[in-house]
Amino acid sequence: MSRVPQRSRRLLASACWEPTRPPRLTVVLALAACCAAAAPPDRGGFAIHEVAPPFQAGSTRIRVLLPDRLDPGRKYPAVYVLPVERGGENRYGDGLGEVKRRDLHNRHPAVFVAPEFSHLPWYADHPTDPCIRQESHFVQVVVPFIESRYPVRAEADGRWLLGFSKSGWGALSLLLRHPDLFGKAAAWDAPLMKDRPDQFGMDAVFGGQDNFENYRIAGLLARRAAELRGRTRIVLLGYGNFREHHQQAHQLLERLGIPHDYRDGPARIHDWHSGWVEEAVQWLFADPR
Repeated sequence: MSRVPQRSRRLLASACWEPTRPPRLTVVLALAACCAAAAPPDRGGFAIHEVAPPFQAGSTRIRVLLPDRLDPGRKYPAVYVLPVERGGENRYGDGLGEVKRRDLHNRHPAVFVAPEFSHLPWYADHPTDPCIRQESHFVQVVVPFIESRYPVRAEADGRWLLGFSKSGWGALSLLLRHPDLFGKAAAWDAPLMKDRPDQFGMDAVFGGQDNFENYRIAGLLARRAAELRGRTRIVLLGYGNFREHHQQAHQLLERLGIPHDYRDGPARIHDWHSGWVEEAVQWLFADPR
């Protein structure tokens, strides 16, 4: 595992950059480069980088799973397997482990990436806490870090998002807030139609209703509808706990005229290992319509 130098870890853990004074992207990239080195695969076959970015409370990891064979000169899609838990917690399983277990990185050659976050991930920037800036961490640190170190396509059509529950919300909100940065999003069993940050640890990240409105999926869909009426970029897969949310999101997408794929089932257990990940990856690699 590549490690953050101890001096850098102490320095960066002591302070996060204020939201009102965001660092230039070049500064963020330079910081990430100095604080993480190339990592050999661990016993699980993942390359693990430990980075100390300015948007999180201390260092976090980025795990990477490569195809067994990389063709020289080829650029691969980057599939971001978004976590539902903070740090390395795995109550709901391991998304990157599921990709490897099903050999999806070889059957669908891509660079699969699993970032980590210091707080429960809702993929938002807190309005006042500089150490809970999850969207900034992902967009300004994780994505550029991967593109500076791995043979991936540095374009929207090569940046794909995959998640469930909180990270299904995250996949959709990141696509909707950054439609020029990300090309596709696959969400399974996510509370997509939440209209208040009143459950599941949401308020600690969103910091209130006013900021939540910047990330509310229904509002983002309405604002982005005209931009999303081309090819299909969104899939809503089956359900475990949040079938009603997916049904309502599908109905809203239909009313807004946004092309998408929708699969009402099958019902599965609410974790990474219930079979939906393979279906989501297959969809990401299917020819766009």
